[in-house]
Amino acid sequence: MLKIVTVIGARPQFIKAAAISRAIRSKFSDNVTEIIVHTGQHYDPEMSEVFFSQLNIPHENYNLKVGSGNHGVQTARMISGIEEILISEKPNCIILYGDTNSTLAGAVAASKLLIPIVHIEAGMRSFTKQVPEEINRIMCDHVSTLLFTPTLTGAANLYNEGFRKDNMAPYHVDNPKVIPCGDIMYDNSLYFKDVALKESNILDLHNLKANSYSLVTIHRNNNTDDPNRLFSIFKSLDALVHAAGAKFVLPLHPRTQKMLDTVPGLRDRLTEVENIKIIPPASYLDMIALEANCDMVITDSGGVQKEAYYFEKPCIILQSETPWVELVRNGCAELADADCNAIESAYYYFKKPDTKLDFKPVFGDGKAAEFTVSKILEYLH
Repeated sequence: MLKIVTVIGARPQFIKAAAISRAIRSKFSDNVTEIIVHTGQHYDPEMSEVFFSQLNIPHENYNLKVGSGNHGVQTARMISGIEEILISEKPNCIILYGDTNSTLAGAVAASKLLIPIVHIEAGMRSFTKQVPEEINRIMCDHVSTLLFTPTLTGAANLYNEGFRKDNMAPYHVDNPKVIPCGDIMYDNSLYFKDVALKESNILDLHNLKANSYSLVTIHRNNNTDDPNRLFSIFKSLDALVHAAGAKFVLPLHPRTQKMLDTVPGLRDRLTEVENIKIIPPASYLDMIALEANCDMVITDSGGVQKEAYYFEKPCIILQSETPWVELVRNGCAELADADCNAIESAYYYFKKPDTKLDFKPVFGDGKAAEFTVSKILEYLH
């Protein structure tokens, strides 16, 4: 029996873990035991507990309850807690997802104990180390044994950094294996779309009609923690409401909600704009329903960028770069950063009747989770 410790701590990781846990239960329950560690990086019930219940993720075996804090304090608490669990559980490997502080903490703790690291969503790069997530991605990749890349671009990035295509088993930290596998987020979007459209009442709750609104999410700290950037983004939305009759729906991330009050008059001004509808944080199924029924997505979230692509919605990215370069290369997303002119220009471009969008299949076949677990068993059992 292969024992796996899975470390999660933030919304995108809950979603990814749901796909792996579902694959283990349905296909590999006789061969795999999964121990789930929740770091508590996201501790708000709307950002955490509701995802466990809606996505049918097994309840965590451990919850470190680290909460928020500066990067160093938060990550240190996670490293200490994860280390204790790994020493106690003695797993065959640890699964880490994406690029959060939980990912970094798990990588440091496991690598010091010589426990093989499986990094899911490996190889993604924005090519700027000014973004904390980029540092987390790189550091986790370079101490991992199995690196599962959601796209061929991710694999190419790793090969360019010195990883070898021709490594042979047995695999370990000095002889890692890069494995393109497709995107497990795509697995989940396919699996939960029908459930979301049937069970979510968020459109009725907020009197929304299909294709009558654009969905906006803002949570990256370089946007929320910089009053000038935050003001610039909302200024562009305000301008589009008045000039183009745009309608925006914004599920408000707790960090964004907190920072609104730091920009004098911004919250009051937003509440006066009828066509900018601010709503509480949305659950995963509600987000799926909002994404599937909107006409466009405006976001700084890497996960939401991809979900927009899955549902064939154009996307304006509120960052200067993205690790999901395929979205931009295929012409289905534009990088606007927090620039008012760029945001407005991208909006008008995607709204033009003659704009043709080609959503090429770049994220696999929707069976990445099963493939991933089978390869973990093959290479580490």
